[in-house]
Amino acid sequence: MGSVKDLIIIKEPKENQPGIGRFIFSDRYSVFDWGEMPDKIEDKGKAICLVSAYFFEKLEEKGIKTHYLGLWEDGKTKRLKELKEPTNIMEIKLLRVLKPEIKEGNYDYSIYKKEKVNFLIPLEIIYRNSLPEGSSVFKRLKEGSLKLADLGLTAMPKPGEILENPIIDISTKLEKIDRYINFEIAKEIVNLSEKEIKEIKEITLFINKLITEETQRIDLFNEDGKLEFGFDEERNLILADALGTLDECRFTYQQIPVSKELARIYYRKTEWYEELEKAKKIDKINWKTLVKIQPPSLPLEFKKLIKDIYLAYCNELTQRNWFDVPSLKEILEQVKKYL
Repeated sequence: MGSVKDLIIIKEPKENQPGIGRFIFSDRYSVFDWGEMPDKIEDKGKAICLVSAYFFEKLEEKGIKTHYLGLWEDGKTKRLKELKEPTNIMEIKLLRVLKPEIKEGNYDYSIYKKEKVNFLIPLEIIYRNSLPEGSSVFKRLKEGSLKLADLGLTAMPKPGEILENPIIDISTKLEKIDRYINFEIAKEIVNLSEKEIKEIKEITLFINKLITEETQRIDLFNEDGKLEFGFDEERNLILADALGTLDECRFTYQQIPVSKELARIYYRKTEWYEELEKAKKIDKINWKTLVKIQPPSLPLEFKKLIKDIYLAYCNELTQRNWFDVPSLKEILEQVKKYL
């Protein structure tokens, strides 16, 4: 299905009826829209699956609609507390994915004028509680594609600045490079009503608060995160994909990154990253064909530390020792020498 997880279709989604699918969360990972990177992070798929299930079940308790149906073990769909062992298989309500066409070098979203129900909304909704070093906000402010007023700010922010109120950002989901847009453009291309925009914002802020409170319990700060939504067969908003994981969010512990950001930090220092950035400026659709070198592998010790962070985060968040790893704080002490 994608660079980091696969999909088994149990029942095909129809025009007016959702299907059933199973996400297989893999040990692959991706950075900078590249797709599958050369390394695999052992047991990452299981950790991501369990964390996401934990948050889906919390949201269900709060009355938030999601596509989550349960976790798959021994031929049965189970709740998190019923599992005997960690699993990387999640059963979901399956929505249609309606891809925009490319016409004359631009993305054509006209299909969303016709279709009303039972599809994935082709947007990523990003909440930001701070602006950590490496945030795309700084690059966009420098380029002029984003204005301070758009963020409700009057002065240029500094890396690491904690925002007085969360910012909700938005980008495309199904294009070859995620493209930041605003809610007016989102409303137009996906045919959203003002009420639906308002509901997306309200649910995003609610989820942000939940993730923030849950991760504060293990001494992490929730810097930012991304969410995906869809419409069910009655055009109710439902939360889709995964949430609250180290792939979907950026957390920090005493300013140490606790997320996929660790891999990004390493790769930003490579020749491969420099070539990738140049290629994206030349051709926003076929940029990958212009990158003539492959990303290098992560150093072995660093890769193991990243793996242990995923597993320890899962243990401590869910309050169950699924994996035999040191505490998150012990691991993060070892990470410092790489930063």
